[in-house]
Amino acid sequence: MVQGDRILVLGIGNILWADEGFGVRAVERLAEEWSFPPNVTLMDGGTQGLYLLPHLEETDVLIVVDAIDYGLAPGSRREIRDGDVPAFLGAKKMSLHQTGFQEVLASAMLLGRCPARLILFGVQPENLKDYGGGLTPTVAAQVAPTLDGIRRVLRDEFGVAGEPRTAEVTLSTAAVTRHAYESGRPSAEDACRIGDARVLAARLAG
Repeated sequence: MVQGDRILVLGIGNILWADEGFGVRAVERLAEEWSFPPNVTLMDGGTQGLYLLPHLEETDVLIVVDAIDYGLAPGSRREIRDGDVPAFLGAKKMSLHQTGFQEVLASAMLLGRCPARLILFGVQPENLKDYGGGLTPTVAAQVAPTLDGIRRVLRDEFGVAGEPRTAEVTLSTAAVTRHAYESGRPSAEDACRIGDARVLAARLAG
């Protein structure tokens, strides 16, 4: 550990597809509840892919938070380190955002600018097919213990102690914070999530 290491805590994923948004929601909550010294950056990486490369190039320690298909029971958490991180991100991709982020890591390595330390906090998703849905209760229950793990690593391995936040802060615009997004979801009828019955009937008849 080098005192003053530049640390990036990066949540990646797509909040539009239920548990796919776990990484973003976890880091969003971390930012809402805790403040850290200036050498620690909390970022909603979403599905930005190669646009994240400059941020990695300026980082000594990268902590990634994401939904990962480990082939385990839904809600299972794993903490992966250093050389194993690219392998886990690339072994079984659930979506395009993981393909994109694997390319980011590969590019950083090729340029010789990959962070010296890589740590992945992942949770096994339960539902990735509910468009417009929020985190399932199984996965949402893993947000708090994941944040405990991140804070433990920051404190014990990098000497960074956070402070409970007193002022309201969010990484996202108000409309897509977790509470606003999940509580404002329209009904299945209004959202027409299963498609237009008239169109479906025509397709079946054809």
